[in-house]
Amino acid sequence: MNKIVFITGATSGFGEACALQFAEAGYDIIINGRREDRLKQLKKDLEEKFSVRVLSLPFDVSNRDAVFSAVDGIAGDWRNINVLINNAGLALGRDFFDEADLDEWDTMMDTNVKGLLYVSRAVLPLMISQNKGHIINLGSVAAKEVYERGNVYCASKFAVDALSKSMRIDLLRHNIKVTAIHPGAAETEFSLVRFKGDAAKANAVYNGFKPLTAKDVADVIFYCTTVPEHVCINDLVICPSQQADAIYFHKE
Repeated sequence: MNKIVFITGATSGFGEACALQFAEAGYDIIINGRREDRLKQLKKDLEEKFSVRVLSLPFDVSNRDAVFSAVDGIAGDWRNINVLINNAGLALGRDFFDEADLDEWDTMMDTNVKGLLYVSRAVLPLMISQNKGHIINLGSVAAKEVYERGNVYCASKFAVDALSKSMRIDLLRHNIKVTAIHPGAAETEFSLVRFKGDAAKANAVYNGFKPLTAKDVADVIFYCTTVPEHVCINDLVICPSQQADAIYFHKE
């Protein structure tokens, strides 16, 4: 029987790259996202290219009832989840604190923090019943330093950092690993979403240096799940070589 990985936010970026990476390694894949058309296409692509099983679960991670209903409805051996990748998340806006949009604040906190909490809490009983599992939480370099006009996005990722540490401690007794992955600048849909579809602003973020790709991050995530059973990578920051942290870059 193949191992099973559950990936939230699988319709683009790190999530989609992880789905491809794990499917290539022979995992059966549970994919989640809000865009059902993209989930349907991804399911088709994974099944045809890698001959693995794929279960599609379209729901919004910030909707608590939808999360628990979807996970409770998982049947049969699909319940034997080995790896959960809490990837769903986003940034909205780059505004000064006193000028920011409150709805955007709510969306970031609901998705980046509450979504991670809901999905983890829903999936954990399935891992606990096996007395094993591995949870990967996608943070950010913004979880390590606060930068100007980052306010609530940074706060949400600081929360992911703290929750990952807390989960690691609390889940020791269940033999469940927890790893926080904190990527730096990566060329995905992230900036396009942050700047509300303004491609010029989004592309300018990556001028003057070579950013990470989604596959770079997926490679690291996969590696963290394949270390020996007695090894756990608790916390990992990955940046382009021309980026030191959330603030400092060398651009040419």
